[in-house]
Amino acid sequence: MQTFLLLAMVFQSFFHRVLPRQSIAAVICGFAMLIALPAQAQSLLRDADIEFGLKQIAAPVLRAAGLSPSRVKILVVNDSSLNAFVVSNDAIFIHYGLINKLTRANMLQGIIAHEAAHITNGHITRRITNLGSARTAAGLGLALAAIAAAAGSTDAATGIAIGTQGAAQRAFLKHTRAEEASADQSGVRYLRAAGIPAQGLVDTLEIFRGQELLAETRQDPYLRSHPLSRDRIRAVQGFAASDKPVQPTDADYWFARVKGKLGAYTRSPKWTLRRLGESGYQDVRLLREAIANHRNSKTKKALSAINQAIALRPTDPFLYDMKGQILIETRQFSAATNAYSQAVKLAPREGLILSGYGRALLASGNVNSARVALEKARAIDFRDGVMLRDLSVAYAKSKQPGMASLVTAERYALSGRFKDAKIHAKRATGLLPRGSGPWQRAQDVLIASERAAKKRR
Repeated sequence: MQTFLLLAMVFQSFFHRVLPRQSIAAVICGFAMLIALPAQAQSLLRDADIEFGLKQIAAPVLRAAGLSPSRVKILVVNDSSLNAFVVSNDAIFIHYGLINKLTRANMLQGIIAHEAAHITNGHITRRITNLGSARTAAGLGLALAAIAAAAGSTDAATGIAIGTQGAAQRAFLKHTRAEEASADQSGVRYLRAAGIPAQGLVDTLEIFRGQELLAETRQDPYLRSHPLSRDRIRAVQGFAASDKPVQPTDADYWFARVKGKLGAYTRSPKWTLRRLGESGYQDVRLLREAIANHRNSKTKKALSAINQAIALRPTDPFLYDMKGQILIETRQFSAATNAYSQAVKLAPREGLILSGYGRALLASGNVNSARVALEKARAIDFRDGVMLRDLSVAYAKSKQPGMASLVTAERYALSGRFKDAKIHAKRATGLLPRGSGPWQRAQDVLIASERAAKKRR
């Protein structure tokens, strides 16, 4: 394994596993200054439908906590273990394994409320500040630095990506029992303000109750980073005792959809097809059926299921997005373009959907329209590695070699391949008008690549 390691942007199954940031120049330059020991990178599972659903589930809790649902993202980590954490003030990270384990929307909302409390109570800010000042200490490594950057915190990414020792990671993420009790109290207050039963948080804590007696290596990471106590559980149970009965909400639907789609991706198709009756909603059942059949290469059945789901929700852009994915994966490019076109009409500001639309247009040979769609996608969310690859192809086919080299350089830089990034950045600076915006972007990549090379010597 290389000494200098960055989170790679690859496309696997239907998820974009990427490194998000708000500014290419900022993240490139930030990572170029990091020195890391060998690490196993963690990645994010990106899907427009799932992220939208998580936003709907989290919104009332975040608003009650005084946080903006449009600013604080709920992102899924590609890990089957049970955990949730924050490493900056702009995102809450939840392992897909924990979402698969939960059974109700208010359980997930309880987790979100607790993690939001760590943000509002200043726990993470203090930890980042302390670790940032101890530059010689082993930090969290590039894997968690990438996740910090995903939240939009350059200082966090630079401060914590100093090393990768497991003990240091646990030291950073592990809250004290006092902090946990504080987060419980604040979290319950947020739940009450949002009209959400606190029993969901109690039931989630009960999942981990019996693990305290296990050896640490056998415990789920949530327990190691969020130490439990009987007093903590009793306190939350006391709050939950006064819960009032509530009627089903939109959060229940979106939880079923998020968990159903996530499970269809991360569990075997056979497992999913056996449990379609547990979906709770007919459109969710059909969505899961479509994914499972597509993964089994049963395209006709997959398209039949997704078309039935669309008939139930004809204005749902994410169902058309799913149809587009099925079609493009089976090389039906013209039909995929039509499906994505409908998705874009319904959700013109969804970067991942625009990216898929551009990919389908490019595969259909409509280069100019593909370039326009991909440029729009990049303006909204530049972190999609597949989109950057497709955009570079579109520029090349449009006879814009300078822009093709620039986008390729940025893609390599964001995936940590600074040697390749430098080659393409040099080429771009020689082809682009000196002093122009694109030329300056190429310079940013070139500077970052040179800094990275110096750090590796």
